[in-house]
Amino acid sequence: MQKIKLNVLGLSVSQTQTGAYALVLAEENGDRRIPIIIGPVEAQSIAIQLEGLHPPRPLTHDLFKNIAHAFQIELIEVIIYKLEEGIFFSELICEQSGTHIAIDSRTSDAVALALRFKCPIYTTEEILSKAGIVIEVSDRYEENAPNEVTEEDSRKNKYELYSVDELQQMLHEAVQDEKYEVASEIRDEISRRKEGN
Repeated sequence: MQKIKLNVLGLSVSQTQTGAYALVLAEENGDRRIPIIIGPVEAQSIAIQLEGLHPPRPLTHDLFKNIAHAFQIELIEVIIYKLEEGIFFSELICEQSGTHIAIDSRTSDAVALALRFKCPIYTTEEILSKAGIVIEVSDRYEENAPNEVTEEDSRKNKYELYSVDELQQMLHEAVQDEKYEVASEIRDEISRRKEGN
């Protein structure tokens, strides 16, 4: 099986399922993207790791990593090996004392763990051919008419009166209070402003 490396491109609110998120994985040496619908808990866990935030207490994926390290188990790679009826199947390839072990995993959990262990994520050409899409940036902006108010716009308006310093403080407090959904919204607003400069 020829493995193709993927990178985590980002997260967005799912347009197809309420309360869900789209995790976007990008082919490392190509233009194809794989959008995967994941739940809010896994999305928060991935977002927190992508942003380098440190919750006051370990989340489930942090706990898994701590236990693995306590028993000298290393996650060496994640493989998204099957796509069936719209569901992605993944394996965690772990190593302990020179022995490799494959463990079945939901793809959202596998990606959250890959980010924590800093290990590569792979898939196959077959899956990229089935699920891979090429996203044209200009198309995304043309989809929303100039006068249409999107969910992103309404979230932005909620924080537009605050300075970046105030938003940073609010982000810190939201993480300390374990309000990760709020923290994710504030982080997105800070990111938008940085991109706009």
